[in-house]
Amino acid sequence: MSIRQLYLFSALAWAMGQAPAGWAQTPPAASGTPALTLAQALAAARDNSDVALARHALAGARADVLAADHAPAPVLSTKAASIDLQNGVGGGNVVTRKRIDKSIGIDWTWERGDKRALRTLAAQRALDAAQSDVQDMQTQQLQAALSAYYDLLAAQERLRETREIERGMAELDRVANLRLKAGDLARQDAARTRIEAERARADSELAELARTQAAVALAQLTARGPGLQACACDWPAQVAGPAPGGDLLAWAESRADVRAALARVQAAQAELDNAMALRKADVTIGASYDHYPGTSNRLVELRAQIPLQWGYRFEGEIGRAQAMLSAAQEALDKTRRLALLDLQSLQQQAASAAQRAAGYENGILPRAREVAQSAELAYAKGAIPLTDLLDARRTLRATALEALAARADYAKAQGSWLLRTEPQLLLP
Repeated sequence: MSIRQLYLFSALAWAMGQAPAGWAQTPPAASGTPALTLAQALAAARDNSDVALARHALAGARADVLAADHAPAPVLSTKAASIDLQNGVGGGNVVTRKRIDKSIGIDWTWERGDKRALRTLAAQRALDAAQSDVQDMQTQQLQAALSAYYDLLAAQERLRETREIERGMAELDRVANLRLKAGDLARQDAARTRIEAERARADSELAELARTQAAVALAQLTARGPGLQACACDWPAQVAGPAPGGDLLAWAESRADVRAALARVQAAQAELDNAMALRKADVTIGASYDHYPGTSNRLVELRAQIPLQWGYRFEGEIGRAQAMLSAAQEALDKTRRLALLDLQSLQQQAASAAQRAAGYENGILPRAREVAQSAELAYAKGAIPLTDLLDARRTLRATALEALAARADYAKAQGSWLLRTEPQLLLP
């Protein structure tokens, strides 16, 4: 086989094999490292540390309900009175004979204005908000994990692409050196191939670093080791954007962050009602059993206490509760507005990413491969200079990486849309 035939064979093999023909072609997992599937990554992210912190807050809110739903505890009191220090208290047993007025009693506060029910209702609505916060945190972590997963998958694919390019350029450099020794190639062209081979090797090193960083980012969300490998089977099977239309308002209203904001409005309303109920004064009722030797051994005292609200009608507490209700209502309006805009944005991003990915898959990338193959054949026959060949290879390399980025953007956009609208399609 001549040097030119050797170059022609290796160049055609590179041009036909380095760029994937479709989305099914993906990089193999590292040996000894089991590939992590998307379902496993999502399951791990759904119970990661951030979600655990939200669950701890939920446990605290559940305890607040128990703390709110009880009546004031009764108060037990004892006393010793009428101790005559001037004349003495007489002799005998201190309990039965000495002249000391002894008593034991109990007092209990009667809460008026349904304060306990309103206090419990506010705590229960706060509990509902905390439960929705856990669900919202889970959705956020699922979206982050999905994005990180496809970033890792794209980084693996990019590393494979750059290594294929590096091998192709190394082969081109080897053949160029043979042709240079045979006097079939100018020294300047051989130097150009050496430069391109060195650039390809540098690109592979950067791709390796990007893959490592993507694995670390996914490991942080899934609480796994940094040596992760994403499973190639989780690329979307085909490009398909979200269905047009859909009840975005209903989807927005059912989101966990909107439900949490609504529950906080209800809690704030219960707090305001409870503040208004403070104007109904609570009554403290009590009774005592007295023992005073020399007078009577069985004396009973009945009492009732009620605070006099003179000059202050709890305007401060009511004003603050009204302010908190207004703030909660404003937060609800903002959350609803942002939720609707977020769904609209996710829908548009998914549709746009699907169109862009389909354009690369069905048109741009196949044409770039054809151009590269034609350039390889033409250069092998001496029809074009080395500069044109290198330009064709750069174009194919850039197009392949752009197609990969478009594929990853589509996978992330479509996945984020499904997590917000039909999560059962992705979650295990």
